[in-house]
Amino acid sequence: MKNFQVAIIGGGVIGSAIARELSKYKLNIAVFEMGSDVASGTSKANSGVVHSGINSPHSSLKARFCVEGNKMFQSLADELGFPLQWVGKYIIAKNEGEINELEHLKKTGMDNSVSGLEMKGGSEVKKKEPNVSCVKALWVPTAGITLPYEFTIALAENAAENNVRFFLETKVTGLKKQQNHFLIKTNNGDFQAEVVVNAAGLNCREVVSMVEEPDFQVYLCRGEYLVLDKNYSSLINSMIYPVPVKELGVLGVHITPTIEGNILLGPSAEFIDDPYDKRTTKETMNNLIQEAKEIIPSLPDKAVINAYSGIRCKLALPESGGWADYRIEESKNMPGFINLLGVESPGLTAAPAIAKEIIKMISRLIELKEKNSFKSRIHGRKRFSELSTEEQLNLIKEDERWGRIVCRCEHVTEAEVIEALSNPIGAKTISSVKYRCRAGMGRCQGGFCTQHIVRIMGEYFNMDVTDIKLKSPNSNLFYGRTRGDQSD
Repeated sequence: MKNFQVAIIGGGVIGSAIARELSKYKLNIAVFEMGSDVASGTSKANSGVVHSGINSPHSSLKARFCVEGNKMFQSLADELGFPLQWVGKYIIAKNEGEINELEHLKKTGMDNSVSGLEMKGGSEVKKKEPNVSCVKALWVPTAGITLPYEFTIALAENAAENNVRFFLETKVTGLKKQQNHFLIKTNNGDFQAEVVVNAAGLNCREVVSMVEEPDFQVYLCRGEYLVLDKNYSSLINSMIYPVPVKELGVLGVHITPTIEGNILLGPSAEFIDDPYDKRTTKETMNNLIQEAKEIIPSLPDKAVINAYSGIRCKLALPESGGWADYRIEESKNMPGFINLLGVESPGLTAAPAIAKEIIKMISRLIELKEKNSFKSRIHGRKRFSELSTEEQLNLIKEDERWGRIVCRCEHVTEAEVIEALSNPIGAKTISSVKYRCRAGMGRCQGGFCTQHIVRIMGEYFNMDVTDIKLKSPNSNLFYGRTRGDQSD
């Protein structure tokens, strides 16, 4: 039996942000994540947008935590070293009938204390975005972009370096209150904790039902995205959003630049029943391209190199408008059981502010004493491809593995792959490499580098090939040999 003061269920961006904030205090903290790495669900499969706070009603938790979180992002990026760019956003009206909605969004943003909002004419937008067609637009300068998986990983790894225990591939199967603690049953044994934080995202209702009857439903909404080749990065300079689709409670298909130079089209919005149904479809791909062409007519048909999908956790169906506020609350029937329910977009932006709120709630349950030894910064190095020739040569002189290119598309070296697999939370999958150093994210989507990553896993980490996984507990790359031993 392992005893902790605080147990967090879920290693997505919310759970990781809470873990990192809690790691500033003298506590024993555990994070249970059923995936093979943090950011294995919705936290990686989104637009990577740092929202400003113009889309949610003034009195809502969504608005409050989005605006507060937005203001925290720069200092977090400076501390943790994840990428962040304030590229701004245009919300465009494609016709005169949509202009009133722009005015409404501007008023909502001003009510929420979002600064710098300006209405721009179509010709003014053309000067900065020559490929975009609109009659008018709302300019939102406080909107930015980040890499959502790198942000989540940075939070989690910093928490781990401050002694938070991450239990990967550990699914919570039972939860029971016993006197002054909770008994937590998992597929990897039993644990105890004084306080349990339910940050399970799509599975939040399942966790609640382990201890009490839930008074809410979760509705799953799948969003598909298309990734454009970097050759088309010059199509836009800022994020381009349409007027939101009111009846779905989503922001609509937008065109978003990424830190790495690709452009994203999406997401779509489709309510589904299966939380594991993350398929991408030809029909949706065609719809996304057509909707994007209404904004950028010059968009090439054959610019797409990849597609992926993510699933939102919504507390409302389209019939009721598709919008519901976050629920962040301690159970009335089960003291010490804190639930985060329906945390969808702008959850990535809101995560740092939500974490601060959870600390306040926990401080009423456990005495919190700050550490003197908290390590607030991760001193990461630049990617090898971003270094000067002199810096590259110096690294190669120290260790020849810096001179071996493993991923030709993204120019990732063997040494960088080894560093990625040596992460402090112990994640060792092909995806854990991909999301830490970009090996496998280029045009060939891992066609060249996967074999080399597999070799490194065996050569430097003594992993048997049958134990190597793509991204999840059941995603083994190999199940056995097709031929006998080479010595036969």
